[in-house]
Amino acid sequence: MAAARPFDIVLYGATGFVGRLTADYLARKAPVDTRIALAGRSEPKLERVRAELGPRADAWGVITADAADADAVGALAAQGTAIATTVGPYSSYGFPLAAACADAGTHYADLTGEVLFMRRTADELHARAAASGARIVHACGFDSIPSDLGVLVLHDQVTRDGADGLTDTTFAVTAVRGGVSGGTVASMRTQIAEMAENPAVAGVVNDAYALSPARDKEPDVVNNDWASERDLRGVVRDADLDMWLAPFVMAATNTRVVRRSNALLDWAYGHRFRYREVMGFRGPTAPLAAAAVAGGLAAFAGAMAFPATRSLLDRVLPEPGEGPSERTRENGMFRIEVSTRTSSGARYVADVAAQGDPGYAATAVMLGESVLALALDTDKLPPRAGVLTPATGIGMRLVERLRAQGFTLDARRR
Repeated sequence: MAAARPFDIVLYGATGFVGRLTADYLARKAPVDTRIALAGRSEPKLERVRAELGPRADAWGVITADAADADAVGALAAQGTAIATTVGPYSSYGFPLAAACADAGTHYADLTGEVLFMRRTADELHARAAASGARIVHACGFDSIPSDLGVLVLHDQVTRDGADGLTDTTFAVTAVRGGVSGGTVASMRTQIAEMAENPAVAGVVNDAYALSPARDKEPDVVNNDWASERDLRGVVRDADLDMWLAPFVMAATNTRVVRRSNALLDWAYGHRFRYREVMGFRGPTAPLAAAAVAGGLAAFAGAMAFPATRSLLDRVLPEPGEGPSERTRENGMFRIEVSTRTSSGARYVADVAAQGDPGYAATAVMLGESVLALALDTDKLPPRAGVLTPATGIGMRLVERLRAQGFTLDARRR
């Protein structure tokens, strides 16, 4: 496939904020002989981005395509071995390109955190991508690589130790510093509006197994326990973790992605696998900090649910294409603990951490390494195709790549 196509990688949305960051990352980190093209709607803007990258990008191609033009995105998909797209909200702009890649046998990576979009591609494109050999890999940024790979490295360590399957597993963000992505806000706004207009849509989003390929085989059905994996909404004290826990804003997406990984792996994590995502706080001020986070998220969700208050938020929240300064991006970071018990009672924890604003600098690294792996490391990837997750579509090869860029992704027995 690669030899017959003019480019190894096509970056779609290269003139947007995260797109430019990803282009810069590829210019610095991709092997010098990697054939790369920048794609978007405006040729002059694409040429400006290429020029700003300096001599390292002089030979890169430029491709124009409007996300709403099926013929244009079909032609775009046929030009690369792998395509990375930052053009969202994906429910509005993403499906034609994902479909074109599924049909063309082109690997695909995006930054979506939209459960409804992922559900649609799973329903409509999984069989088509499996037939063509395409890996359609969603959520290749802060949504949801730390979550998906954190659990994967736990499972890998437990398996190598000969221990049993995973049971109660908690992903706890213990430190984070960074800004809010305008693209993320737009995606949240779109999904919330869809949920408000259609109760059936809300039912899909609120299902803990919304992305499952086999809902009737999931742990809540097998174990007759339908309420055990609802996302945390209040504040609780977890003595086992020695933390106060508050809701995590990305849990409603990330947990669904991780559970899809378990199902696509034929429930390799186990049918007793229980998974939640939270903010975790320790120390004397932990109860107050947890309460403040929980209260702030509840107020934000309430404001986003109504058009009048949503319009007020729109005045202060960043728009797609906007982002923080270089200094703010470089000073960002995240630190996460993913703790589990095996079915025999052994305790394990995975440390997941990186420098850089999670939604911008670190996400550019995650998306960049994802598309590099899809384009250049085919023989080292899991032997599967279809609508996948980072853990099932790229797997431990992505773990290795991110470790090489300074990410912490390590698991150990406690």
